[in-house]
Amino acid sequence: MDNDYSIDLDDIAGTIRTGEVIAIRFVSIGQRLLLDFRANDVDGPLVKVVNPVKSVEERYRDLARLRPRFGPPEKIIAIWWPRFASSLRATGIWDEVMERVTEAGHVHSVRMAEAALSELVALERQQQRDAITGKGFRTLWSASPTPR
Repeated sequence: MDNDYSIDLDDIAGTIRTGEVIAIRFVSIGQRLLLDFRANDVDGPLVKVVNPVKSVEERYRDLARLRPRFGPPEKIIAIWWPRFASSLRATGIWDEVMERVTEAGHVHSVRMAEAALSELVALERQQQRDAITGKGFRTLWSASPTPR
């Protein structure tokens, strides 16, 4: 079940339509979805699952490493997405992302974007499995049969 947080989908869609570089943070996994819509004749938009960073300066350095043919963007917009990654598609936000990526005309970027969303969904599913099986999680209460 997805979180029932009220989010302004119109505002987020507008940000996707106009933002140059956007990092989307998810509630259940640590990874971010990095959207860099800048493109030229050689490089199309970048849509990639990336690890979190400790500072905005580190994100700029990481972006420079990933996109050496582009200068630093004026700003990086951060969006907190309090739902599961699959809901990007259900809410229409993913359509906005794909429209931006597709209009740049780089087929590789379209494939990269779809692969990134699939990766995020798989990471969330793995996180859910790990929570159920206890892998990497600690319980608050013991399953001990004796009362405390």
